[in-house]
Amino acid sequence: MRAARVTHLDGPGSLVIEDLPEPALEPGHVLVDVHEAGVSFPDVLMSKGLYQMRPDLPFVPGAECAGVVREAAPGSAFRAGDRVAAFPVLGAFAETVAVPEAMVFPLPDSVGFEAGAALPMNYLTVHFALTRRGGLERGEVVLVHGAAGGIGTAAIQLARAMDARVIAVVSAADKAATAEAAGAHHVVLADEFLSRAKELTDGRGVDVVVDPVGGDRFTDSLRSLAPEGRLLVIGFTAGQIPEVKVNRLLLGNLSVVGVGWGAFWMPDPTYLRTQWDAILPLLENGALDPPVGTRHPLADVTAALTEIDERRAHGKVTLTVR
Repeated sequence: MRAARVTHLDGPGSLVIEDLPEPALEPGHVLVDVHEAGVSFPDVLMSKGLYQMRPDLPFVPGAECAGVVREAAPGSAFRAGDRVAAFPVLGAFAETVAVPEAMVFPLPDSVGFEAGAALPMNYLTVHFALTRRGGLERGEVVLVHGAAGGIGTAAIQLARAMDARVIAVVSAADKAATAEAAGAHHVVLADEFLSRAKELTDGRGVDVVVDPVGGDRFTDSLRSLAPEGRLLVIGFTAGQIPEVKVNRLLLGNLSVVGVGWGAFWMPDPTYLRTQWDAILPLLENGALDPPVGTRHPLADVTAALTEIDERRAHGKVTLTVR
C-alpha cells in the first residue's frame, strides 16, 4: 500500500511516499481503507520532533481519517463496507490503517469522506473544551482565536450549536470569509480583537475565549474576559508559550483552563465514542459541517503540511488517498 512516512525530523520536507506492507487485523481493531485523511498541526510538530508524542523513525503520521471498513475483528459492531471516521493517532497517511475499535465512529451517509476526516481531532477536542472544561452555557459569548483554521471553525460551529454568540478572530482579512462561512456572528482582526470584543459586548467582555494560538495575544485575551470568564488553552500555533500574572485572575475572578483532551481520554478511550454520540445528531441535522479548505493528493503531503506550518490554511486541510 502507498503511505507517507517521516524519515527524518526536518519538518514537512522529511516525508516520502513509499510502498509498505498492509497492516494485519489484530483483536479489538478495525481495518479501514482510507479515502480522506485530515492534516493537523500536531502532524507538523511530529515531522520536526517537537510534539509530546515522538514515535521511532520512520513512522507514518496522520491522526484522523474517513473511509470504509475493510475488515473487523470477530464480535465487532462494525462490518465490512461500513462508512466510518476514525482516530488512529498515527498511520492515517496511508491507504489502509488498523484502528482500535473504540476510536472508530459511524459516519452518516449525509457526511462526505472529506468532512468526516475533519471531525475526530478538531471537533472532539472542541467538544471537550466547551462542555467539560469550559462549561459553556446558552446565551454566553465565545471569542475564538485562529478562527479560520480547523480548531477555530470547529469551535465556531459547536458554540453556535450550543446557542452561544461567537466572535471570530482572524489574522488577516482574507481569512474572514472562512470564519463567516463557519457561522461566526462577528469576525474581527487579531490586531484589534480586544477593543472590538469590548465594543461588541457593550464593554462587558466575553464569557469564554478559545485559544489554540497562544503567543503575544494571551494577555489581551484575559483582558477581553467578562467577570468569571474562562480562557481555554488548547495549543500554541504561534510558537510561543505565554505566561500569566495570576493577579489578573483575582481582579476579575477569571479562570485559565487547560484543555488536555488527549491526556483526558487516553486512560479510557471509550470516552471518545461518548463524545461522538453527543455530536452525531448535530452532524445529521447539518449544524456541524466542517469547512474543508485545501485538498491535496497523498503525493503532495509535504505541501499540505507546509500550508499548516505557514499558517495559510483556510478551513481543514485534507489528503485525498482514494
